[in-house]
Order: sequence, then structure tokens, then C-alpha cells
Amino acid sequence: MPDARLANARWPDVKAALERGRPVVAILPCGATEAHGPHLPLGTDVIISEGVAAFALPKLEERDIQAFVLPSLAYAPAEYAAGFSGTISISMDSALAVLLDIARSLKKQGFAMLALVNSHFDPANVAVLRDAAETIVRDIGMKVAFPDFTRRKLAEQLTEEFKSGACHAGQFEGSLVLASRPELVDEDARLRLPPNANSLVAAFAKGAKTFEEAGGPQAYFGAPAAASADEGIASLDRMSDLVVQAIVAQLEP
Repeated sequence: MPDARLANARWPDVKAALERGRPVVAILPCGATEAHGPHLPLGTDVIISEGVAAFALPKLEERDIQAFVLPSLAYAPAEYAAGFSGTISISMDSALAVLLDIARSLKKQGFAMLALVNSHFDPANVAVLRDAAETIVRDIGMKVAFPDFTRRKLAEQLTEEFKSGACHAGQFEGSLVLASRPELVDEDARLRLPPNANSLVAAFAKGAKTFEEAGGPQAYFGAPAAASADEGIASLDRMSDLVVQAIVAQLEP
């Protein structure tokens, strides 16, 4: 079997997989380069999406579904965090154009489906991904699996902090990074941070345009000190289940 990470695979192996006569899925981890408190790395969303994709791979193999994980998309609309150093935000138009070009290239090669695994929940980015999913199906003729964790049906299956809306660089995301890349977490800073119960969802609904306006002067919401690797592993397992379910549902005739 070729390496399931597309960037590590060799082109003849990918070609052989595409010619094997069964659908091949391309999984695209989506995130951002964005401030996540003083304790988590700027690439937190990408790390989480990559972790979910990695957990999904063996579950897909158990179902005899061939999948490759694409190089991650690390740039996205991220204006809410634009006031913090290191954040890189791109326009919605640019993000959509990249997603559509990726899908066209995959479709041309013979990939059966694009699965979007997203952990960057900025409303603008979620809107782009929803638009991309619809456009790819309608205009490119390619199947798309997009388990949108911001939808109530899926959000209710995640942690209490996630459901509260106070979940940027807090217990939920901190746990996921501790499970995947603990060496990138500033533990001293994390354990000193007090909880921030301000809900991003509520703040966005009231018109907040920045993390500062939403009540997050250090670019975090939730309870960073409560994060744990065990919780992160449980979340990775659950989120990957939802990704696999979405892929299987779209592959069904």
C-alpha cells in the first residue's frame, strides 16, 4: 500500500490506486494560521484537522475504503484574530478559488470524492467551505463529504465546552493539541490562564468583529488549564467517526 499521506507517496503508487477500480477519497485537512492564546501554536487548527484525518484513516481501511490525506490547507479567512501577531488571513474569494481548483485537479485525475476536515470555525471560513462543497458537487461533478462540526446535529456530539461556544484555544482545542503535538504547548502559560467563559458564538451574533470585541484580549476562550491529552484522544476518536460516517454516506449509491 502507498503512503496514505499524498505528499509522501510516489506518483506511480497514486496512479495505481486510482486505476484499481474502486473509489479513492482525498481528505483535505483545513485550518488556519491564527492566534490561539499565548499557549497554543498558530497552527492549532491544522494540527487538529490532521489529527482527525489520521484517526479516520484506519477506520476507512477497515471498511475497504482507499484514502489519501492531502497536504493541509493552512490559510483561510481569519479576520477575527487579525490583531494578533502571526495571524495570516486571506479573502473568502481566494479561499474558495483554491478549494475549487483542488477539486478540479482531483476530479481530473480520477478521485471519487473530496472530504473536507475542518477545525477553523471562523464564520467566514465555514461559509466558504459550505459554498465550496455545494459548488464542487454542482459544477465539478465530484462527491464531497463535509462534516460541518458547527451544525447542531454534529456539535451536540462533541464536548460541553465546544457546545458552549467558548472554545477557542480553551479546554477543547487545548486537549486536541495535547493529544497530537504536546511539545508545541507552553504548559506554564496554559496552566496559568484563568477560564474565559465568553461565548464566541454569542459575540458573533451580537456583531463582534474581533476576538478583542468578543471578550478575548489574549485570543483564547474557554478553560485552557482544564485541557488534557485523554480528552483530546476521545475528541479525535469521535470527530474521526463523524468524518468516516460522512464519507461512507456519500459513497453509497
